[in-house]
Amino acid sequence: MRWFHAYIFHPLCLLVCLGAAQGGSPGSQQNPVVGQRAFADYSQQKPGVFRKITLADLPEPHASKSVDNGPDEVPRPSNAWPQAPSGFKVELYAASLDYPRLLRVAPNGDLFVAESHTGEIKVFRGLKNGKPEQSQVFATGLRQPFGIAFFPSGKDPEFIYIGNTDSVVRFPYRNGDLKARGPSQKIADLPGGGHLRGGGHWTRDIAFSRDDKKMYVSVGSHSNNDDSDTHPEEKYRADILEFNPDGSGMRIFAWGLRNAVGIAVNPLDGELWASTNERDELGDNLPPDYITHVKDGGFYGWPWYYMGGHPDPKHAGKHPELKAKVITPDVLLQPHFASLQMTFYNGQQFPAEYHGDIFAAEHGSWNRSRRNGYEVVRVPLKNGKAGGEYEDFLTGFTTADGKVWGRPVGIAVGNDGSLFVSDDVSRSIWRVSYAGR
Repeated sequence: MRWFHAYIFHPLCLLVCLGAAQGGSPGSQQNPVVGQRAFADYSQQKPGVFRKITLADLPEPHASKSVDNGPDEVPRPSNAWPQAPSGFKVELYAASLDYPRLLRVAPNGDLFVAESHTGEIKVFRGLKNGKPEQSQVFATGLRQPFGIAFFPSGKDPEFIYIGNTDSVVRFPYRNGDLKARGPSQKIADLPGGGHLRGGGHWTRDIAFSRDDKKMYVSVGSHSNNDDSDTHPEEKYRADILEFNPDGSGMRIFAWGLRNAVGIAVNPLDGELWASTNERDELGDNLPPDYITHVKDGGFYGWPWYYMGGHPDPKHAGKHPELKAKVITPDVLLQPHFASLQMTFYNGQQFPAEYHGDIFAAEHGSWNRSRRNGYEVVRVPLKNGKAGGEYEDFLTGFTTADGKVWGRPVGIAVGNDGSLFVSDDVSRSIWRVSYAGR
C-alpha cells in the first residue's frame, strides 16, 4: 500500500509508474536485449529494459540511406510525463527556462544550470512542494556557456569554472553564493567556438582530476568527419584537452573523440569518462554513440576510423599505422543518440544497486529514419568497470506518433540523492526520486 499511497493524488505520476510496472522488462541487467534487437527506436524504449550492442552487431557503412529526420518538436501534451522504472517518482522541478543545458550541483546543494542561448548561469536552491525555494541569475554576458565545475573539490570551493565556447573562465565563489561575487577571469582560450544551430560543435565541458591537479576540457570537432590533416580548423578539436587549474600546461589528453559533450571523473578510482557523439551519414545503425573511460594518450578513431579499426569509407586507406591503436569504447549506445551530459550516481536515495552507476542524457537523433534517443540511460558499473550494457531509465519524451516534446541535456545528482534532468524543448528541469515499491 505504500507505493499506491505515494501516487494516488498524482494522476500523471500514477499513469507513468503503472505503465512502467505493467510494461515489464523484456531485458534485464543479467539478460539484456542483444543482437539486432538491441537497436531500438523511440517506440521500443521502456524503463527497465537493458540493451547491449557489440561490434558484431554493426552493419556495413551505407547499409541504409542517410536521412535528415530532425525532431518534430511540439508542446508537451497534457497527458505526457517522463516515465521511470517502478518505484521512482518524476516531478517537474522548474519550468519556463531558456534553453537549459548542463547541470551541476554545488557542494551546499544549490543546482546550477547553463542557459546557453542567453549566455547566463542560473542557480536554484531548496525544495518545497517539489519546487525550488529560490532562484537567481548567477552570471550573465557569457559566450554560449555549457560546462560548470567547482574548484577545489570538497566542501569549500574558491572558484566556479565555466566552459564558454571559446574559453574557460572562472568566478570567485564561496558556498551559498547566488550571484557572482566578482568579475570573471579568463583561464584559457579554446579553439573555434561555433553556433547553437550550426558551425561546428560548440559545447565545452569541464572536469577536474580527483586530486585537483589537472583540468580536463572537452572540445568537439568542427565537422562531421573532415580529414583533420587538411582542415586546420580541426586543430585541438575532437579532443579532450588537459590544463593545470590556472590554465597553463595545455596538452592533448585524448584524441579522436568526435564530440565528447559530457565528461566526468569517477570518484571511485579517478578515471575520466566521456559521453560521446559519433559521426553521422553512414546509415541508420552506424556508428554507435558511446560512453567510455578515457585513457591518457588514447586515440578513439575520428575521423579516419570508428569503433576500433573500422575505416570510415570517406578516408579509406589513410593512416594505416593508426588502425591498431584505435580504442573500442566500453559501452556502445544507439547510433545517433546524441549522448550529452553524464554523471556518476553517488547518492544514497536510490537502491544500493544504483550506487556508482552512470546516468547520461540522450538528446535524440536527427540522422535516423526512425527516431531514437530522447531519454536518460543508466550504465551499470561493477568496481568501476562497464560490462557493455545500458538501461533505458527515463523515457516518454515523445508522443506515440513520434513527435518530440522533450530532449534531455543535463543530468546531476542532488545532495538528497535525487536525480535532476534538464530538458531544452519543454524548457524544464525534472526531478527523479525513489519512493519505494
